[in-house]
Amino acid sequence: MRDEGKRRVALVGTGHRGTGMWGKELIAECGAWADLVALCDRNPLRLERARQAVGVEAALYTDLAAMLREVKPETVIVCTPDVQHDDDIVLALGAGADVITEKPMATTAAKCGRILDAEKRTGRRVDVAFNYRYSPTAQRLKELLISGVIGEVTSVDFHWYLDTKHGADYFRRWHANLANSGSLFVHKATHHFDLLNWYLESDPTEVFARGSLRHYGRNGPFRGPRCRACPHAPRCDYYMDISADPWLDMLYEDPSAEDGYVRDACVFREEIDIPDTMSANILYESGAQVSYSLNTYMPIEGHHLAFNGTKGRIEIRQYERQRWTVPPADEILLMRNFTDIERIWVQHREGGHHGGDRVLHAMLFRPGMEDPLGQRASARAGAVSVLTGVAAVESMRADRSVRLDSLLALPSRPAQGEAPARKAS
Repeated sequence: MRDEGKRRVALVGTGHRGTGMWGKELIAECGAWADLVALCDRNPLRLERARQAVGVEAALYTDLAAMLREVKPETVIVCTPDVQHDDDIVLALGAGADVITEKPMATTAAKCGRILDAEKRTGRRVDVAFNYRYSPTAQRLKELLISGVIGEVTSVDFHWYLDTKHGADYFRRWHANLANSGSLFVHKATHHFDLLNWYLESDPTEVFARGSLRHYGRNGPFRGPRCRACPHAPRCDYYMDISADPWLDMLYEDPSAEDGYVRDACVFREEIDIPDTMSANILYESGAQVSYSLNTYMPIEGHHLAFNGTKGRIEIRQYERQRWTVPPADEILLMRNFTDIERIWVQHREGGHHGGDRVLHAMLFRPGMEDPLGQRASARAGAVSVLTGVAAVESMRADRSVRLDSLLALPSRPAQGEAPARKAS
């Protein structure tokens, strides 16, 4: 029996993120308000296993159009590969559903424009799952910036480090091909660019970037088609035994016989064509200048972020994974000009992204949630972050700066927290 008081939700894409965060975890946290009525994936075996893992009696589909027509969900959650997002989002909007999409919203400027046009045409809403906005530390930083304690922000230093586990993972999967992900300037950095846009309450206007493949791909000393049964496994630092992870093994190993997609592809494959070492200079409408970098083969996981203002500086080094013990909290250093330093400690919360995932779920599904900090991210926010990454890729190729307005004309920036208009259900 379906609960008529709950929102009818369908999920397309039942990989790790879809089945976990937007399946099992969503129902555990928001099952009082969300009824997962259907799952869709091109891989029928993964579909069956995802339904069992989530623990729902959802209808199963391998065709999204058929699912939309027959199930008529009110909300569709899109967790398919990045290159497919625009097709799935536009189809769901056209069927009268609102959409929650995993980041990045799309992989090209044209795809972003297509989604924005469809949202305007249908009157439905697209939310982008920028869960980093919801972490307790990001919220505290936003509050400090709004308070004006360091005056006008004139520049930002933002450097993200992916370790040899997390960083390498992007080069094992479909993300390692530019056509699928738009590169990590789009797939991964969309999180970071969105944080900057949200923190600064301004749009980027121009990007100059560098990027190169220095460690993975053809730089490797040897290679094989995948880790499983690879003759180089005993001497490869990046060997991954997928059977040692029951969750990934369940979702990907046997199902790979259905579609050929393996989860443990070699990180040294010669066909990898995205950079693993990236940097960018970004200019904002506000005049703020940003120095950004992303490295994917570090011994540490986390980031360094500093806001430089006319009255002082806010700085943080967030540790996510490293070989030494750190407190379960982040230390924010608030440095006002001509006064002593203030140390602000922010405790981590349970759950993904230091508790941010849970707050994102609640914001999107719990009735009556307020949004004073403008954490809920619209399709426009999704587009601006993607365009920043697309501009970085174009700059890297052309060896010149790229203006975002040369890629796509965006609607005006709304006031903080303002939601796009939508039709009644």
